[in-house]
Amino acid sequence: MTVLDNAYTRVSDFADMESELIETRQYLHANPELSFEEAETARYVAEKLEGWGYEVTRNVGGHGVVARLTVGESKKSIGIRADMDALPILEETGAPYASKVPGKMHACGHDGHTTVLLGAAQHLARTRRFNGTVTLIFQPAEEGGKPSGAQKMIDDGLFERFPIDAIFGLHNHPGAAEGKLLLRSGPMMASSDTAKITIKGKGGHASRPHLTIDPIVVACNLVVALQTIVARNIDPTQTAVVTVGTIHAGEAVNVIPEYAKLALSIRSFDPAIRELLHERITKLTHAVVDGFSASVEIDYERGYPVVVNSEEETAFARMVAEELVGADNVSICQLIPGSEDFACFLEHKPGSFLRLGNGMNSAILHSPRYDFADASLTVGAAMWARLAERYLA
Repeated sequence: MTVLDNAYTRVSDFADMESELIETRQYLHANPELSFEEAETARYVAEKLEGWGYEVTRNVGGHGVVARLTVGESKKSIGIRADMDALPILEETGAPYASKVPGKMHACGHDGHTTVLLGAAQHLARTRRFNGTVTLIFQPAEEGGKPSGAQKMIDDGLFERFPIDAIFGLHNHPGAAEGKLLLRSGPMMASSDTAKITIKGKGGHASRPHLTIDPIVVACNLVVALQTIVARNIDPTQTAVVTVGTIHAGEAVNVIPEYAKLALSIRSFDPAIRELLHERITKLTHAVVDGFSASVEIDYERGYPVVVNSEEETAFARMVAEELVGADNVSICQLIPGSEDFACFLEHKPGSFLRLGNGMNSAILHSPRYDFADASLTVGAAMWARLAERYLA
């Protein structure tokens, strides 16, 4: 054991708290609340934090909770975020603590994210081995789409009201061993945009197609053409996804409909490629539709931006992680095509988003059989506590 081990939090410091962390996590799992509905979860979180001596502000950007604890004279402040909302999914885990609310469940592990930050908060309030301000951000509506909970908290003056120097967050990672930490500098998770395309043709009888402009034929040609964008417009060393997720047209077999509607999911890891995708999808859609003498409306919506981790903060988090669990349990995270509204925070402050192993055999995120691995709770809590202590040393 080194002097450094004694100076900062270790995973073993949470051994006596493990059963309490599991109880908290399973309580939250059994009582899920959807995006923009997290009133009871926020109350539960706020009351715990107040009981530990934090200065707590409720209803930031909706049901957001911000808790601050200052020790010493330093003006330096670290921000750490956890998300609180659940998903509209019917749970199929069969766990004794399964959701009590039919059709709602914590299928993305936000119950675990909230728990590890609460565990760190309790430990930091008890030990107070830092010099500066710890700012804990419990965010609503990460799953809420646009506007997301992160953006609503920012719009409500999060960074002006609660100044911080850097911000950190984490997400559990199915397919990695429990307690393992994964980090990546630079782009890590994709931006997520959508395009809703409405093609207007000219309807008529199925037996007289020459008198119509068939929007189904237009839509089918457009789907094929859209697949060429990534293949022929994006640098092969880069990554992008254009997926036609829905296509709807017509209701009767003997009728050529007036309209066909498509919806696209569009993902990339680079702001320039994001712009190129927007440009090519828009131009190609108009070109294909015009070629069939139909007309088109495109509703192109920007979703979450790319999660871009700053180099200095990621290197710092890696150092802390290796101190905590050893270099063998810390690895580089591969690019993740999913998206995260933590990206909104990183557009305003330097910081890093980490991944915490949820087990090699964990069900995938957003599955009705998913469950957060309680075996990762002490590592997650210890990581946040040690990160805060080291940052505010």
